[in-house]
Parts: sequence; structure tokens; C-alpha cells
Amino acid sequence: MRLRRDHKDRFESIDSGQETEEGDYVPMDVADWREIPSDALADKELKEALARALASLKPKYREVFVLRDVQGLSIAEAAEVLGITEATVKMRLMRARLQMRDALAPGYDGSWTRGEKHYRPVRSATFY
Repeated sequence: MRLRRDHKDRFESIDSGQETEEGDYVPMDVADWREIPSDALADKELKEALARALASLKPKYREVFVLRDVQGLSIAEAAEVLGITEATVKMRLMRARLQMRDALAPGYDGSWTRGEKHYRPVRSATFY
């Protein structure tokens, strides 16, 4: 109980300011919440790389990938939506994930920050 009580006393409300000796109100200094430009640029580049990798998938793999990993549908739900078997959903999802990994792997060494428009798979693999 003592630790809980002491823990509460260490934090001040953001609304509570301080007063000077003359009684003037001085607001609390809070951190700058603006976005850091370098982080925003890295996020933008990552989003663009993901979009290019997703666009590089064949439609049958992209559909399954989006339904399962983006929209969060279950395997059974995705199979029902697409009119295919659950085994086919699992196989297409695995292949889509592998293709996404291969398309994004060059990004780990910074290739998307060098402005490369197209990504080649890290290893040659053909999925049908």
C-alpha cells in the first residue's frame, strides 16, 4: 500500500501549473508532440514499399492476403468469400506471405530509401 501511495505522489496533473513567488501562473512545460520529420519520411517510404509489394502480388494471392492479414477474416470466412476451399486459402496465403517477404527483403538494406521503383525477389521462386 505504501508503494501505491508513493507512486501516486510522484506524478503531477498536466492541468496543474506552478506559481511564481509573485503569484503569477506559469504553465507546466510539456514535450513537443509534433511529428519528427525523419520518422515521418521513413514511415512514408515504408508504406510506399508495402504498397508496391502488395501490388506486385498476383490477384489470387493479393485477395487472400488482404482478407486474412489486412481485414482479419478467418480462414473459413476467407474461403467462403472467395468460393474456394480452406486448404487453398492456406496455400495461397503462405505463398502471398513468402512473396511479400521476398519483395520487402531488399528494403532491410535500405534499397527503398535509394529510390528503387521495382523490387526483385531475393531468391528466384516461382509461385503458381
